[in-house]
Amino acid sequence: MDSHVWRTVYQAIRAADKSVAREGRRKTFSDGQIVAMYLWSASHDRTLSWACQRSSYGSAFRPRKLPSISQFCKRIKTPRCDAMLQKVHAQLAEIGTMTDLSFIDGRALTVGAYSKDRDAKRGPAPGGMGRGYRLHAWATQDQRIPIWSVMPLNVSEKTVAGELLNHQRASGLILADGNYDAGWLYDRIAEAGGHLLTPLPENAGGGHRRQSPARMAAAQAWQGTAGYTYRERLEIERTFGHTACFAGGLSHLPPWVRGLERVRRWVGAKLIIYHARWQCRKRSA
Repeated sequence: MDSHVWRTVYQAIRAADKSVAREGRRKTFSDGQIVAMYLWSASHDRTLSWACQRSSYGSAFRPRKLPSISQFCKRIKTPRCDAMLQKVHAQLAEIGTMTDLSFIDGRALTVGAYSKDRDAKRGPAPGGMGRGYRLHAWATQDQRIPIWSVMPLNVSEKTVAGELLNHQRASGLILADGNYDAGWLYDRIAEAGGHLLTPLPENAGGGHRRQSPARMAAAQAWQGTAGYTYRERLEIERTFGHTACFAGGLSHLPPWVRGLERVRRWVGAKLIIYHARWQCRKRSA
């Protein structure tokens, strides 16, 4: 990892350690060190046991003492370490700040066909059906992913989109693919102050059932210039590409990351590293 990127990550960890309330007695290994060790291992695509070896560190980050593997595995699962990881992501991704144009989409994270992971489910994936998980992302025009979730592949994308709305105020225009075409989702985003635009069938609005007013407005927009605007949806594909196009990026799920809890933590770590790189690019621009 670039030293400037790691410095950005470490500064965010220290800030999170100060802002998240502590409980109980002072520990031999601080939560800040545990979180830093986890992000260090994730940035190098290594296991938790690798992070407990002295030879795994260099001049950019070298803890004085290291916990045992069992200590490290237990500590990274604690509520405070989880809260710190969320704080670090919120700071680096500038959560709460959306652009006038944003995007909602999903990216499949598949596992092997013979994996014993009970949380990995079968669902739509590139090339057909697959087994694993899906990253559901609400991305901004400047290529941040402030709001995200990881769920098994069999969970509906529009259902998760509705949950994402509980954590971020909808505003401006939101572009999504046909998987998000649902009248109730159009209405929820409209009620929150945003405007959803997805591809619609030719007979949208036909029939005798009540139709979503927001969806009908989108159908009218498709008769005008909506097609030109919708081309901007490719921006989220570029964002997904940028999360994976560097060493330590979110390219795939390694074989030691299995189970929904571990997958969520791993994906969160990768997005933290991605946003640290984004922050460095922003400062140098």
